[in-house]
Amino acid sequence: MSAAAPVAPPDDRYATGHGDPAFHVAHYDLDLTYRVAPNRLRGTATLTVETRAATDVLTLDLAGLAVEKVTVAGTRLARWTHRGGRLALRLAREVPAGTRLTLVVAYGGTPQPVRSPWGTVGWEELEDGALVASQPTGAPSWFPCNDRPDDKATYRTALTVDQPYRALAHGVLVDRRARASTTTWVHEERRPTPTYLATVQVGRYEEVPLGDGPAPQRALVPAALVPAVRGRLAHHAALLRCFADAFGPYPFGTYTLVCTADDLEIPVEAQGVSVFGANHLAGPDDDGRLVAHELAHQWFGNSVGVGTWRDIWLNEGFACWAEWWWSEASGGPDAATLARTWHARLRARPQDLVLADPGYARLFDDRVYKRGALTLQALRTTLGTPAFLGLVRAWTDRHAHATATTDDLRALADEHARAAGGDALAADVTALLAAWLDRPALPPLPAAR
Repeated sequence: MSAAAPVAPPDDRYATGHGDPAFHVAHYDLDLTYRVAPNRLRGTATLTVETRAATDVLTLDLAGLAVEKVTVAGTRLARWTHRGGRLALRLAREVPAGTRLTLVVAYGGTPQPVRSPWGTVGWEELEDGALVASQPTGAPSWFPCNDRPDDKATYRTALTVDQPYRALAHGVLVDRRARASTTTWVHEERRPTPTYLATVQVGRYEEVPLGDGPAPQRALVPAALVPAVRGRLAHHAALLRCFADAFGPYPFGTYTLVCTADDLEIPVEAQGVSVFGANHLAGPDDDGRLVAHELAHQWFGNSVGVGTWRDIWLNEGFACWAEWWWSEASGGPDAATLARTWHARLRARPQDLVLADPGYARLFDDRVYKRGALTLQALRTTLGTPAFLGLVRAWTDRHAHATATTDDLRALADEHARAAGGDALAADVTALLAAWLDRPALPPLPAAR
């Protein structure tokens, strides 16, 4: 019998220890029941998969929950083992690449976040409810999955909770079934979604409409915080229109902001969802950039995703630059002014980070975020705003609901530079991106042309 395919090449410094490249999950069907008071989750996960290589072992990620039963349709399962957060399914015979299989896993227990170099991530119990913030490796805290950023799938998530709790999952609400004491909320996400952007949220939430165009927008908020959050998000429809005009059509069916009653360290994005703490949306400090940042991720990171965490600057740099674009569009400081401010701050920090290869432990270093935004502003200055916005819209269109790399951005920048200014401008853009992306020293901001 053949050995299981390795999770990643031995020299991949961005390997998480999760995921199995031997197969692709095309669809997850999750049937979940969650009891808030005891923090108990039971689930049945049905995975439609296709093998990418000949293999006799399929390995899923599932941490902290007990597996009760596993079945496989399409071939015979010899046995399964579950330890160390890895659920290994050994098949009775090797199956060739291109084999379609259906895996069904029944499981349950007390969900808890999983450890990562950046703290715990995944399922988090709140004072009165629960949230899921899975980036980058927290998805196995609540469902069995092939936890790789490049493995995007469609989802159906049915979540049953006690009344009066409300449940939200990524995707569009397609059904709601109320019984004597429980309600089942069914969401479908037909756009390809990586595991780290799959989510569920549970709480005593009121719905606050935020706007209908260019996509339906709403907030789910504890009743006591509705007035504060409604005031804080009064501009949200204008924000979404601004981004859709600049970046291209909003890439999902709906957009939902969740505001928990708890304070959270940072907001987090999921597919079609952003999650904020009460301190972000109902506290005394109005930090509107966070709302813009998380919304921008729907284009940058969620629709156009990364195949490897090495390219995380593409997600965070674009989202930070989008904060500056909204400031400029809404009457605040323009992007050039904000870039100069942040350039001065980064100049005072250690010059030891290479943006295109920051190292696994520094994926979420603030310099990745801000230097990424500065790189894009430098590219805007060099190309000119019309050509730069053309590049951005081409980026979100060409790589919609797929993954892209830093080299893909270099190629697109070269294409748009040649169209805007020929070989000379293309050479300038190539040199600029090499300086900003490949070398640790912070380059000067280019002068406006």
